[in-house]
Amino acid sequence: MSEENSQESLVDQDILEEVSGKLKKLENALNEVLMGKSEIIEKVLLAMICQGHLLLEGLPGLGKTELVKGLSQLVSLQFKRIQFTPDLMPGDITGTMILEENKDGQREMKFKPGPLFSNLVLADEINRASPKTQSALLEAMAERQISVMGTSYLLEEPFLVFATQNPIELEGTYPLPEAQLDRFLFKLIITNVDEKVMTDIIMQRTGNVASNLSPILEKDFINQCIQLVRKIYLPVKVAEYIARIVAGTNPASEKAMPNIKNYLRYGCSPRAGIYISLAAKALALLNGKPNVGFDEVNKISPSVLHHRMILNYQGNLDKVDPYQLSQELVENTLEIDQSVLSGRI
Repeated sequence: MSEENSQESLVDQDILEEVSGKLKKLENALNEVLMGKSEIIEKVLLAMICQGHLLLEGLPGLGKTELVKGLSQLVSLQFKRIQFTPDLMPGDITGTMILEENKDGQREMKFKPGPLFSNLVLADEINRASPKTQSALLEAMAERQISVMGTSYLLEEPFLVFATQNPIELEGTYPLPEAQLDRFLFKLIITNVDEKVMTDIIMQRTGNVASNLSPILEKDFINQCIQLVRKIYLPVKVAEYIARIVAGTNPASEKAMPNIKNYLRYGCSPRAGIYISLAAKALALLNGKPNVGFDEVNKISPSVLHHRMILNYQGNLDKVDPYQLSQELVENTLEIDQSVLSGRI
């Protein structure tokens, strides 16, 4: 990249510090909504400012729904919650055509928007809906538009789908297909808290904390952050490193680790590389940095990769954890290509 192009990619440091400071303030407020989960909070913010969708998985009562509701109030986003059930139909979430009488007394078909026409959509217990209804989310998540009876309707930005699913009580549930899992930037596993955090929760919580939250940021600021993320500079060497990580998930590759070859059926698509790049840029913006480094990529990659790695029969039999496998992959991938190092010697 030429010096002129690289300079155009950089964001003014004063703007970076201002934006980073506001985001840190939001991060601190969210830490009061979901206590003891700072890493989860950070990734929720990253998903928001790079307009990526999020899948939250955890046992009931761990605060998944409260976290999303709290975020919507703190940033003044239009929020809709959809409780997914087996009898939920696609039209219930996208909207449908209804027959109405106009001012002239004529009857005409008019589109009535569904709950997807919001800035932040909470898809609660998404794996309880039928595959037909789950698939209705695909176009909205990928294209940020909805098609009904041949007409497309654009969704207002930002448009974010934060979905939750329960890992227990699997009777009557429909596992998300790989095509839909690939639409989520992160899949975050929310675990239980330790005794100290539990004590703090018991002492401080007397009701629904999220309902008393006041807006800290406006929707226009979030849209500004989404634009700034794209302007964060990504060095070519870091992009090559991301490409090597994603390529390393392919079990058919000669360079794949033994565990990748033994336990994976399919690796990650190029979309994983795009999402790692965007999330790393978002992390740089959150930390007030004008460019992406290897550290951002190392920190973000496992959360982007693990739900895209499809285990084979042996992997399922041995109960391999894809997240640990993705961590091992990142740790064993060279930041600088070995061939480049050899050429310098």
